[in-house]
Amino acid sequence: MGLPHLFLLARLCGILSFSFLASAIGTDYWYILEVAERGPGNSSQGPPGDLNSHSGLWRICEGMHRVFVVVLPLSLILLVFGWICGLISSLSESFQLLLLTGSFFLLGGAMTLSGISVYISYSQAAFSEIGQMYDQKHFQQVHISFGWSMALAWLSFTTEVTCGCLFLLSAQMLHSQPSRHSVVI
Repeated sequence: MGLPHLFLLARLCGILSFSFLASAIGTDYWYILEVAERGPGNSSQGPPGDLNSHSGLWRICEGMHRVFVVVLPLSLILLVFGWICGLISSLSESFQLLLLTGSFFLLGGAMTLSGISVYISYSQAAFSEIGQMYDQKHFQQVHISFGWSMALAWLSFTTEVTCGCLFLLSAQMLHSQPSRHSVVI
């Protein structure tokens, strides 16, 4: 695979990563709560489906809200700057700019991973705290899962890291090529 194909693939990964993360941040299907059918003798009113809910970064995280407001959108901003830097570095075929671009995307991937990890930890801690406040038998019919917004965030992380590695690989390939400058002595 030549450098032009590698540049094209890296830019495509950057665009996909941005799209995945922007969609994940903007949607509310990170955390899904489903209540199963109740057994006989349960006096709760209303069908169990009325208690089902889904939420995202902007509705569930009051206490930890500041962390998500900073980490995941910062990763999105790094993706934009990384993509611009990647476009410039691939057009100019600059070794240093390609290294910087690869580092931008790897840093963005680390930020995305941090944001996802903090969200998962917070969600688990919040559910545990509610379980301690109320009797555990109230939660026997409750099923909690992460939704497709979380899957988009994981896809964004994967494509960010792939993009960073592709730019670093292209920098290595460019650096190992013989110099195209000729000198007449």
